[in-house]
Amino acid sequence: MTETHPLKAAEFWEARYRDGGRLWSGRPNALLVREAGDLAPGRALDLGCGEGADAVWLASRGWRATGADISHTALERAALHAAEAGVGDRTVWERHVLGETFPEGSFDLVNAQYLQSPVGLDQRRILRRAADAVAASGTLLIVMHAGWPSWQTEPPFDAEFPTLRGVLDELALPEADWTVRTLETVRSAHVSPDGVEGFRDDNVWCFRRGDA
Repeated sequence: MTETHPLKAAEFWEARYRDGGRLWSGRPNALLVREAGDLAPGRALDLGCGEGADAVWLASRGWRATGADISHTALERAALHAAEAGVGDRTVWERHVLGETFPEGSFDLVNAQYLQSPVGLDQRRILRRAADAVAASGTLLIVMHAGWPSWQTEPPFDAEFPTLRGVLDELALPEADWTVRTLETVRSAHVSPDGVEGFRDDNVWCFRRGDA
């Protein structure tokens, strides 16, 4: 997305979490559940983890999950969610300005859900580092909005939404080392904040890394 907001990314997201109540539902993203539900637990990395729902869900299924986010407030809420869910001992929360810093180590699952922002975000660099962080026989899952929701007749800011082919080309994952597990656009029903029924399209990329 194009940067249009006067605040830097860290200031923008910290203010968004700090100045309001809970932003998200507390439930894991549906496409994570669909794509990762049959994976054997291991080490997972959740990029842009927000208030921690995806990482907590993974931890509840036996994963050791690391959640990374730019907002201190979001990470505090994520840690509280994990403790309340009884998985605090299987979760780690790290603050990163992704694109500048990145969690260390390799992971059996790297989950990147909706790394899209109205402020500066080096999406290409983050996704390439995400791929590098996937262990042998591990999985890289990326989900991003493919466009505005159906009821959004006047977009609030200029945005360039990633295409299936565009991200595939940017990642340039060697075919000898990676298998495409999922490459599709998924339409799901949504209701606007004003109660208007509609839909939104999401793009899904799921890759499996070969053995070392």
